[in-house]
Amino acid sequence: MFHVMFQNVFKCIFSMKRRSDGTVVALTPGRQRLSDEFFNRPCLQVAVDLLGKTLVRKLEDGSLLRCKIVETECYLGVTDKACHTFGGRRTEKNAPMYMKPGTSYVYFTYGMYHCFNISSQEEGSAVLLRAAEPLEGEDTMQLHRQASQRSAKEKSYKTHELCNGPSKLCMALAIDRFTCNAKDLTLWPEMWFEEAPKPEESVVTSTRVGIDSVEKEWRLKPLRFYLLGNKSVSKRDKLQEGAITS
Repeated sequence: MFHVMFQNVFKCIFSMKRRSDGTVVALTPGRQRLSDEFFNRPCLQVAVDLLGKTLVRKLEDGSLLRCKIVETECYLGVTDKACHTFGGRRTEKNAPMYMKPGTSYVYFTYGMYHCFNISSQEEGSAVLLRAAEPLEGEDTMQLHRQASQRSAKEKSYKTHELCNGPSKLCMALAIDRFTCNAKDLTLWPEMWFEEAPKPEESVVTSTRVGIDSVEKEWRLKPLRFYLLGNKSVSKRDKLQEGAITS
């Protein structure tokens, strides 16, 4: 029995992908952490392939929050008129978008919310995480959401409401620009992405949300992706869904 247990532990440890310097890329036994190779690809590919992957957030007390990515948006960099780096613009705020692929870009918006992005291959490009489905740590996510409420009346959220929007995802997972910005997500021990089985749901391709001030050409580009039928998606496109299911 001891021999079998030792074999299982040995298998878990050495199934973890390691870099040439010996750094462990996967932090959870039996699961593969997404590496540089995953993020160092065109933004469009990264945005689509992140669907179904697991995002893991490690809190100060060592507890883990896990969720399944169900909705993303693609921002193509210096040529994209809806992107923070359009025209090669460089500021202290958008600096992480020019860092190595797989770097977190967390920005503050509307004076109260955070949004979480990951840099990709093209100069100044990034993928915005729009929504996720809670997998582990739902009670803690609930507390985080309630703590961020501006109303005196405490609200209880349904599971699919916890991370069904960019800022909601950040609140639920305790992601902010002070602690989570400009981090290498292939190495940082407090947040990472893990491989997961390919999602069974179809992928819906639609237009991005909340960029009404951008000119029509870029406003209508199909650069948002989500898993069909997932209740945690922030905004459905019934026309595109119908094209898939008909």
